[in-house]
Amino acid sequence: MEQMTVTAKIQISVTSEDKALLDKTMSVYSSACNYVSDYVFRTHDLKQFSLNKALYGILRKEFGLKSQMAQSVFKTVIARYRIILENQTEWIKPVFKKPQYDLVWNRDYSLTQNCFSVNTLSSRAKLPYFTKGMSKYFDHAIYQFGTAKLVNKHGKYFLYIPVTYDVEESHLSDVCNVVGVDRGINFLVATYDSKHKSNFVSGKAIKQKHAHYFKLRKELQMCQTSSARRRLKAIAQRENRWMQDINHQVSKALVETNPKHTLFVLEDLSGVRNAIERVRIKNRYISVSWSFYDLEQKLIYKAKQNQSTVIKVDPRYTSQCCPVCGHIEKSNRKKKIHLFSCKNCGYQSNDDRIGAMNLYRMGINYLSDSQVPDTVVAK
Repeated sequence: MEQMTVTAKIQISVTSEDKALLDKTMSVYSSACNYVSDYVFRTHDLKQFSLNKALYGILRKEFGLKSQMAQSVFKTVIARYRIILENQTEWIKPVFKKPQYDLVWNRDYSLTQNCFSVNTLSSRAKLPYFTKGMSKYFDHAIYQFGTAKLVNKHGKYFLYIPVTYDVEESHLSDVCNVVGVDRGINFLVATYDSKHKSNFVSGKAIKQKHAHYFKLRKELQMCQTSSARRRLKAIAQRENRWMQDINHQVSKALVETNPKHTLFVLEDLSGVRNAIERVRIKNRYISVSWSFYDLEQKLIYKAKQNQSTVIKVDPRYTSQCCPVCGHIEKSNRKKKIHLFSCKNCGYQSNDDRIGAMNLYRMGINYLSDSQVPDTVVAK
């Protein structure tokens, strides 16, 4: 068994009185985080014990925080600094601009089938919430809640709860199906599996939607007014949400249309940004706006839930190598008409399908190198 964590998002229903109470609590909490962040930046002290000794009384007296809320502030600031220091060696002071509140399970908050209970500056508030999709998580023998985050987005209150549970580990010896998944722009994904079947998800509508947002963004940028800037910010969030929803649907379909113990093979696109910089400027936005990484992450965790595995392989020559004879030549692929035509054996097919076929072959080779019997893949 291995542990997996997903984030459940629920919307809290509030009255005007509840709203004022939550707003005040979240605002004070963020201000306390900024106060502690200033202190840590000056002292480079990331030990909760010493921070508690130096600042606990101030958080209680000057900010009016309850004991557990003060401890949550220390944990929030320490966690933010550690993330920064993991990515770079310089100390950069994080600023908590938006009102938020980090909540420890069974201390700062609790959740039942119909009530969200939360500590505030004055009293404990009990609020209803929209329960869709949450019922299965209340089996605490299986699911465990972690430290949640309460946020205010456009006047609506959302609670993000990490939910941890055990899933069966997927072993390569259990693999019964291999799927090569080629990600692209003409087709969002093209796949090729152990039954030698290909599937495509067209990227045409997505490309048109991105073009619409690009045009609208350009027009608003030319206005240079405050209302245009607000509109630009709203559009960016809307476009991101829309693209994430598309990636959720595609990754879910990939997992559900394939059996358990499937091996999904993706190209390792870690250096894709460097390659994009070599694309002509007028075409660069299309490439940059394609969320390959987001789709990859969603497929990884959904596959894990279905006892399947995702691996990433070297992307070199996956669209130039003939899957029939193995001949590699750049001119094999005609990108403008999306056609692959082998100069050696004459095999022809869609260039994205060729990429998926080569990824499938690399998945088979990966299993062979791992000493998995060939009969496992064919069953």
